[in-house]
Amino acid sequence: MTAATTDRVRFLLGDEIQELRDVDPTMTVLQYLRTVAGRCGTKEGCAEGDCGACSVVLTEPFGDGEKKLRYRAVNACIQFLPTLHGKQLITVEDLQMPPGDRGQTVGDGDHLKHLHPVQQAMVASHGSQCGFCTPGFVMSLFAMYHDEVVRNGRLDRSGINDALAGNLCRCTGYGPIVTAAQTMREYGRTDRFDARSSATIEALEALNAGESLALNTNGRRYFAPATTDQLAELVMAHPDACILAGGTDVGLWVTKQHQILETLIYTGNVSELHSIRDTGDAIKIGAAATYTEAADILATEYPDFGELIRRLGSVQIRNSGTIGGNIANASPIGDSLPVLIAANARVVLRRGNHRRELPLDQFFHAYRETDLTPGEFLETVILPKRRPLARLRCYKISKRFDQDISAVCAAFVLELEGGRVKSLRIAFGGMAAIPRRASACEEALIGQDWTDANLEAAVAALAGDFTPMSDMRASGEYRGIVAGNLLRKFFLETSGAQGGTRLVGEKELAHA
Repeated sequence: MTAATTDRVRFLLGDEIQELRDVDPTMTVLQYLRTVAGRCGTKEGCAEGDCGACSVVLTEPFGDGEKKLRYRAVNACIQFLPTLHGKQLITVEDLQMPPGDRGQTVGDGDHLKHLHPVQQAMVASHGSQCGFCTPGFVMSLFAMYHDEVVRNGRLDRSGINDALAGNLCRCTGYGPIVTAAQTMREYGRTDRFDARSSATIEALEALNAGESLALNTNGRRYFAPATTDQLAELVMAHPDACILAGGTDVGLWVTKQHQILETLIYTGNVSELHSIRDTGDAIKIGAAATYTEAADILATEYPDFGELIRRLGSVQIRNSGTIGGNIANASPIGDSLPVLIAANARVVLRRGNHRRELPLDQFFHAYRETDLTPGEFLETVILPKRRPLARLRCYKISKRFDQDISAVCAAFVLELEGGRVKSLRIAFGGMAAIPRRASACEEALIGQDWTDANLEAAVAALAGDFTPMSDMRASGEYRGIVAGNLLRKFFLETSGAQGGTRLVGEKELAHA
């Protein structure tokens, strides 16, 4: 590679610069903290990004003009250590206020002044019981403390619930923790991280001066290119490499399946792949854009999609997981895939300097098999903007409302003209080895009146579109019944025959 390259992982641990060589490419941040850095406040509970006991906060500069710091809670148990390059890692040990910068207290005396406002609120509200999960809760609250929405005073109970949904308390002590979230700003409107933000931004920009990262440890390699051209060159040179984006699935290959990944190519440092652009008729999403980065624009255009993104994982998962990774991973239960297929999304695939565009519903061939050729990678997702008459609905069926893998995920995009179906696209996840359209069901309805009788004929046709399997999440019979009932629910919500219960509410109605 012709660009400047380093073989040292450089990041801030709190305020201290760390420079590591000979790093195991798949050592997790949690392993590093507990076995190398000696920071044992961060706990391992599940090793799969589900319980939140391992939550830490990453900060990075953002903004085109005056730079600010973005604080993101992530799961240390599935985040690989080299992905910290150029970032700041904050753990619970960093929150203690230094002697010359004590905070205020509210009725609890001077003995709490060494604590961060979040910690003071937790103590005052008795938010810790057995204590195992407490550091993870504190770090999620710390990220919330630095969120711009919270800073502007727009924090309600639903926002707190969402922010803490990725942290599990086995003592069922959520009430006091919610109280801590509601009161933490009473213990201080700013903290020492605010005071040091300019110095932190300067330090991070010096650590990450546009260099690519290339590691070779005991024959196992890790690359983190800085540009798409470098990425294209690397993927051509290492066509069998595992392309790593958010790591919310790849991390489990290591922590749960104990796979040895010989070569990794990380896309998260390629700024072009985080780009999200409104082109007027479409939204172009870089393949490394996280759910968090894309959520607002997607929710504005397709409110149901925004709600689905909120439910597909915790804040920690949404801060790491990417839409491009969800597509390239080709899981039949990837929640974003049915919606993207129903909305007629396309993908841009790149091999070297050659690009090709493909409808997403032609990208998936078989279980975990896609149209990608050796040396090719997913560069961009193109989502058409909603047409004036189009209505998009999506439904996620899972055992838990939050933080659960779908048994069935369905998406529908309908255009009616004079009570007749002008166009209809229906896609399901969890019903086949790939996320797939219900072609026979669509054909049974297109050109027909949007009526009960025609709908029931379409439900019968839907039964021929899929032969769903039985597994730990649901039986094939259950999935088939649910799929038909979701079509009926969609009909009721869009025909005016009955007002359906909507999760999205007024924001969605503005687009209906």
